[in-house]
Amino acid sequence: MKDEILHKKSRKDFDERVYQIVMQIPYGKVTTYGHIASSLGSRKSSRMVGYALNYVKDRITIPCHRVINRNGELSGKLHFATPTLMRELLEAEGIEFNGDTVNLMKHLWIPPIE
Repeated sequence: MKDEILHKKSRKDFDERVYQIVMQIPYGKVTTYGHIASSLGSRKSSRMVGYALNYVKDRITIPCHRVINRNGELSGKLHFATPTLMRELLEAEGIEFNGDTVNLMKHLWIPPIE
C-alpha cells in the first residue's frame, strides 16, 4: 500500500514537471516527447511523457499540440477533439510542414536540462 502511494506521488510529480516544460515551449515552436524526457533526466521515458499529456484536460494552458514525435509526426493528434485540430493549431502558429511532418529544422525547440 505504501509503495503504491509513493508510486502515485512520483508519477504525479513527473507529470507536473512535464506540464511545466510544455508550458515553456515558445509560440511557433515544437519539441518532442524524447526531448522533454531528456530534459527531466529520464531519457528513456518519452512514452511516460506521452501518457502525462494524455491526461491533460486544459489544452489551452498546457499547449500539448506543440509536442510531437521524433520524426516530426503528430502522433498525439488522436487525443484532440478532431483528427485535424492538432495540425490546425500548429499551422495557426506559423509552423510549416513537409507533407505530414513538421519542419523540425525550422521549428524545433529543445528544452533546457532541469
